[in-house]
Amino acid sequence: MAKKQEYNADQIQVLEGLEPVRKRPGMYIGSTDSRGLHECLREIIDNSVDESFAGTATEVWVQIKEDGSAEVRDNGRGIPTDKHKSGVSALELTMTKLHAGGKFGGGAYKVSGGLHGVGASVVNALSSYFRVCVIRDKKVVYQEYKRGVPLDKVKEATDKQISDWNIDVSIQKSGTITNFMPDTEIFKDLVYEKNKIKNLLRDRAYLVAKLAFNLVDHRDGDESSYYFEGGIKSLVSHSNRGKNVLSDAIYISKDLPAGKAGDVAINAEVAIQYTDGFNENVKGFVNGIYTTDGGTHVTGFRTALTRSITDYVKKNQNGKDEMILTGDDLKEGLTAVVYVKMPSETLQFESQTKAKLNNPEVQGFVAVAVKEGLDQYFEEHPQDVRKIIEKVTLAARARLAARAAKDAVLRKGALDGASLPGKLADCQSKDPSVSEIYIVEGDSAGGSAKQGRDRKFQAILPLKGKILNTERARLDVIVKFEGVKNLIIALGVGIGENINYDKARYHRIIIMTDADVDGEHIKTLLLTFFYRHMPEIITRGYLYIALPPLYKITVGKESKYVFNDEEKDELMKTIGDKKYQISRYKGLGEMDATQLWETTMDPATRTLKQITIDDMEVASNMFEMLMGEEVPPRKKFIQTHAKLATLDI
Repeated sequence: MAKKQEYNADQIQVLEGLEPVRKRPGMYIGSTDSRGLHECLREIIDNSVDESFAGTATEVWVQIKEDGSAEVRDNGRGIPTDKHKSGVSALELTMTKLHAGGKFGGGAYKVSGGLHGVGASVVNALSSYFRVCVIRDKKVVYQEYKRGVPLDKVKEATDKQISDWNIDVSIQKSGTITNFMPDTEIFKDLVYEKNKIKNLLRDRAYLVAKLAFNLVDHRDGDESSYYFEGGIKSLVSHSNRGKNVLSDAIYISKDLPAGKAGDVAINAEVAIQYTDGFNENVKGFVNGIYTTDGGTHVTGFRTALTRSITDYVKKNQNGKDEMILTGDDLKEGLTAVVYVKMPSETLQFESQTKAKLNNPEVQGFVAVAVKEGLDQYFEEHPQDVRKIIEKVTLAARARLAARAAKDAVLRKGALDGASLPGKLADCQSKDPSVSEIYIVEGDSAGGSAKQGRDRKFQAILPLKGKILNTERARLDVIVKFEGVKNLIIALGVGIGENINYDKARYHRIIIMTDADVDGEHIKTLLLTFFYRHMPEIITRGYLYIALPPLYKITVGKESKYVFNDEEKDELMKTIGDKKYQISRYKGLGEMDATQLWETTMDPATRTLKQITIDDMEVASNMFEMLMGEEVPPRKKFIQTHAKLATLDI
């Protein structure tokens, strides 16, 4: 009989100070991978942005150091360093206590990017080293921390320290400088991605008028600066550069003054533009913060957009059959930015990461603002609205055609396994969490893969030739294409408006192609399909690319597989004068079943690359450029990157 576990007062733990952050970092920054790392940097940058909202900061400098640390400085007021009523310096209090800061009462900050009294202290807790310098009254004071614990009291910096930290009080009269090294005990990935940071600073520069951002990456010496006066209208135009737009960017702005019963002051700005493309790019911002998961402001926008366009269509039917439009029809080719500013103390986010706005009053206000603005614009610009209506009605017709085609192609029960493709060699397991499917190029490699696989959990689906380029293909055409149709049925999630990712038959979908030009092209076509039509397959972490070896090097009775020329050269150095035999694999079909299992399919020895998306806008633009109809941008890309290509032709 198991011993009864005691549960009394001794088992009750009280986490003091910043201990909860280190115990459960995901609660505060979302994750401890690359996303969480960049979230820490964003928190510190947004503290500087908030100084601009307060009317003081005009410039923000960001530096990424060679050792993996980061520095953010601004020329704002500087964090107060005088003694708080608690007996501790206000600086130390802000950096070591959760929910301590100047953004809760609304006195110091009318508008800010959320309750950052949590943010700065959280970053401190998750840093192996953290230093804050404050420039005020021609003095520089600082405090250093280790994993959130002060190393000493707040004190004035020496002349040598001021020089070492590159501070000139004659030039920078006031401001805050934050240096921090993310803790390797917390973060799995300590590599800042430059493009991610550039996109963050660029978006902030569009959103915050007259605030300049400067980035220096000491890892490669790259320097960038961002300063824009056109606001979100310019941001939309920037997002659609190189695309065929149907109208100028539509700009809407509305204020809700404070003072009405139950109302708080809200400012809403919206910029909208349609292109002739198929993809949607809608971004929501609140007080300069990018709400990646949207929220009530984005919901209000979508509601108003649908009502305004459907009302216009009904009003101008002219006896024609009424076309019923849905919100999905309005997404094709839509680029929009929804930007809301309101008092920081009234903000309600879903979590500390501020990915989703929850304020219910914002939804109705944004909906009214957008409806009024669009109705007026449509009346004044009939030619522009005609192009937009043609675009969305074409999308509606395609949706109806796709539904009919899908129903004809994917008969009832097909997605549940009743009519799986004949080429599919399915696995025995019915548990999606352990099942995996290899999408293989050609029947030859497919045959070897079928023989070498572990039938218990590995399925094989060979593709005959290249699949359809789905970047600009409508759904009714896509579901008729044999290779794509087989893939859709095999995966089990469906397609289009009725897609259900919870029905996925495999939680590991592995693309396995030859390491040549054709193989890379097939891989790109498949990635395009998944990104455009099954994006959650990627965001759920289900999609992988298999990396087969390029060489087999045999010395005596021992054989080793290497995956690139660099590995081959290193191995050759160790062989020396010994006799060896080297085999170059031009394709998967050259491997027998045993070799394919050992190198590419055995979970114990294989190398898989998981497909992830860090920036949806960047990814969307890349797919559109490489796989779309516009030739000049693709030509320019090829000319720029031709020398970097490593494909084996």
